[in-house]
Amino acid sequence: MNGRKSILMLASLVSALAAFDGPGRADGYPAGPVKIVVPYPAGGPVDFIGRLVAQKLTETAGARFYVENQPGAGGAIGAAAVAHAPADGRTILLMNQDFVVEPAVKAKVPFDPFKDFAPVVEIATAPEMISVNPSLPVSNMKELIALLKANPGKYNYATPGYGTSPHLGAEWLFKLTYGLDVLPIPFQGAVPAVQATLAGDTQIIPMVVTAVAPLIADGKLRGLAVAAHKRSAVLPDVPTLEEQGIQGHEIGFWIGAAVPAGTPKAIVDLLHDQIAEAMAQPEAQKRLAELGFEPAVGTTQDFMAFTKAESDKWKKIVTDAHVHID
Repeated sequence: MNGRKSILMLASLVSALAAFDGPGRADGYPAGPVKIVVPYPAGGPVDFIGRLVAQKLTETAGARFYVENQPGAGGAIGAAAVAHAPADGRTILLMNQDFVVEPAVKAKVPFDPFKDFAPVVEIATAPEMISVNPSLPVSNMKELIALLKANPGKYNYATPGYGTSPHLGAEWLFKLTYGLDVLPIPFQGAVPAVQATLAGDTQIIPMVVTAVAPLIADGKLRGLAVAAHKRSAVLPDVPTLEEQGIQGHEIGFWIGAAVPAGTPKAIVDLLHDQIAEAMAQPEAQKRLAELGFEPAVGTTQDFMAFTKAESDKWKKIVTDAHVHID
């Protein structure tokens, strides 16, 4: 076979491979609108970030990305809908820590966070905080723990629901670490939990910084500690738990993206890069900061390892604290 004929045959082979839109390729993606499922009502932090992602991807990816809210069952209804959607990258789940907390707490959920999904990327994170009604005579965690220890059963704390990460994190801190007798009071969401603490019906509230920062800044709540390895940029005067001698109690509110299992890796990689690029834009970072979030974009492998570590952490807390929903 002469050299010219070999070159022509090689060119034909390359052309044929390029034209093949097989399961490992992202050629032409998305070639139509892409739905971002937010498994919570409109107006919350996941919805806000979902709409931010949709806006930025629509501007840069050459297709329309839009949010569809599918709330209910602590995010399980929307997650299950995405788990059973076609694995073509046209349906994306935007989730938070409930994605791994719900399967740890509940006997049955309609999805498996690891078998039914391919992780794409972690997008943003915000720490949880421990705050109190200003009438409580404490100004730091040492004083709070001493007060609770001296008055077993007298005080309570508000949570956005039984089995939520604020509830489990508080059980981990108060019950499992210090053996304190303090009563959790579950509410239907963050707003009524915050309102109850403002009214003094509950005295303590573990909650994501985005929900309490304005109230702490106005003096309506007193922030005692940030449950993270560093202070929050929106409340730089509030120390971390670690700074107050409480080690290893990091509790964060994180938001990430996943697609149905079996989605071609090329599409997953493309989505990862597009979301990372969108979140790197100064306007996006400014809007995240206004809510108290920080960008947390790493690799897909980073996100996979992170969600597995989160799952293991919450499973142990649930088991040790005996928090289960049948």
